[in-house]
Amino acid sequence: MRLRKKHFAIPEMQENPYVDFNGQDHKGNWQEVFDNKNDIYLEIGSGKGGFISQMAQNNKGINFIGIDLETNALVYAGRKLKDLELENARLLPINAEKLLDIFDKEVSRIYINFCNPWPKNRQHKRRLTHPRFLEIYKKILKKGSIIQLKTDDLDFFQDSLKYFEDSGFEKLEIDYDKKIEGEDYIVTEYESKWRSRNIPIKFAKFKF
Repeated sequence: MRLRKKHFAIPEMQENPYVDFNGQDHKGNWQEVFDNKNDIYLEIGSGKGGFISQMAQNNKGINFIGIDLETNALVYAGRKLKDLELENARLLPINAEKLLDIFDKEVSRIYINFCNPWPKNRQHKRRLTHPRFLEIYKKILKKGSIIQLKTDDLDFFQDSLKYFEDSGFEKLEIDYDKKIEGEDYIVTEYESKWRSRNIPIKFAKFKF
């Protein structure tokens, strides 16, 4: 469902120090932005920021960057980071197609949570797990890095497993009914919605 356009979103984010509209200026130098040498974990499709804000709170020794082209949602993620003063997190209002302009083999982990499954055949190239995106991820990930995927959509999940296999990623974990495990498991807004309807959550972890 597309959010109603919020005219305050971009002006507000431009004033928010946790939102960066010039990520390309930091390519290869993100450690300087965070002023440390900690690993960088990337969430593609941060939405309203529930996942990245909780992850950054729980893991102060990791730097988190979230991207999303939907500024109507990302503005709320920016508020969360600002309110919590999460110095180890930043947001970029960009499309995943632009990641090569932002990073140079600096990312240690990628999270893809409940992205649009684009079910029609003619839409498959827009999937964030499609091989054309996986080739982009390969160029921004460090060797041995991890990609984690969560979705409610079975067809999308099964197609994605093949995409990763065909693209040379190693499967570490495949779960067609992922259970909530421990305090470190973050339940996103969408995940909560699907779990309340007893829809199994599909989870996969891959190594580059």
